Amino acid sequence: MARGNSSRVTEFILLGLSDTRELQLLFFTLFLLAYAMVLLGNLLVIVTVRTDPKLSSPMFFLLCHLSFIDICYTSVTAPRVLVALLSGHKAIAFEGCMAQLFFLHFVGSSEMFLLTVMAFDRYTAICRPLHYTAIMARRVCWALVAACWLGGFIHSIVQTLLTLQLPFCGPNTIHSYFCDVLPVVQLACTDTALTEWLMASNSGLISLGCFLVLVASYTLILAKLRAHLSQGHWKVLSTCASHVMVVTLLFVPCIFTYLRPAGSLPSNKYVCVIYTTFSPMMNPLIYTLRSHEVKESMWRLWKR
Repeated sequence: MARGNSSRVTEFILLGLSDTRELQLLFFTLFLLAYAMVLLGNLLVIVTVRTDPKLSSPMFFLLCHLSFIDICYTSVTAPRVLVALLSGHKAIAFEGCMAQLFFLHFVGSSEMFLLTVMAFDRYTAICRPLHYTAIMARRVCWALVAACWLGGFIHSIVQTLLTLQLPFCGPNTIHSYFCDVLPVVQLACTDTALTEWLMASNSGLISLGCFLVLVASYTLILAKLRAHLSQGHWKVLSTCASHVMVVTLLFVPCIFTYLRPAGSLPSNKYVCVIYTTFSPMMNPLIYTLRSHEVKESMWRLWKR
């Protein structure tokens, strides 16, 4: 196969989760239910927070943005997967693949940064309560959210540019159900060792770095509360426990997927389901079930 762009690939074939028609219909049903739960659950959280003045604290402000990010994140992959499972059409244009890759990392890394900001919010509320109002003022919250989106954009544009500069002139079959940097880079008809390490360092270290910051912040919170387990502190621990569950669902699969060069381990597309679909679906359940204020607000909204 000639190298360079003389026979540039114009589309990729996404193999999906299974070639068996019965399993494809089963996966379609499961993905449709999961996507519906992501949309309904996160929209309910957004509407509840936006319509209840009692939920105006920085924690719920950030939770509202997390729900918006979850909707965007799942919408990058889920509609395309549902169409492919139902119609059997597995081809995706080169431009569409690059766009999916860009928005996947743009929104996904923005969510990681936002979860880190949420951990900082909890740390400030618990460890520096007298300065909490000043530190987490509304303008500061908006600036932090904007920084999360900016950081996600910078990360994603680097990943996308590294991919676009590669020549694709040979195989075009992607062993996954969406376009991601690692399976796409493996199809380039050139030596990609340096690019793979750069991408692993970019995505993997961001995932690991944010995860370590989160672990450190919750460790400090637990150290602060270990001698003061009153009823109010048990409530704080419950809130932090919900954050830890979200962090585990998102970061552990991402670290496993991205903190390695392409081809070092077999690609596991079923692991990707956890952080692209399952985690955004569970976020509203985790936060609403562990937040008494949100449950009360939802009940008042339902009665209205």
